[in-house]
Amino acid sequence: MQRFMIIAGVVLLVLGLAWPWVSTFPFGRLPGDINIVREGFRFHFPLTTSVLLSLLVTILIWLFRR
Repeated sequence: MQRFMIIAGVVLLVLGLAWPWVSTFPFGRLPGDINIVREGFRFHFPLTTSVLLSLLVTILIWLFRR
């Protein structure tokens, strides 16, 4: 578990440093993401993005535990 936390921290650090480049990816704007814009109100819930990221993390954890 310690190794996983260190790797996750390094990945988050690298993504944070590379944010200007990473922000051009279409994540967060996928079909199925909920986006409601009204006068004086904006709501965004990345449903599809959350499901895909959860699936990716689950597969990675499963591969590391093998």
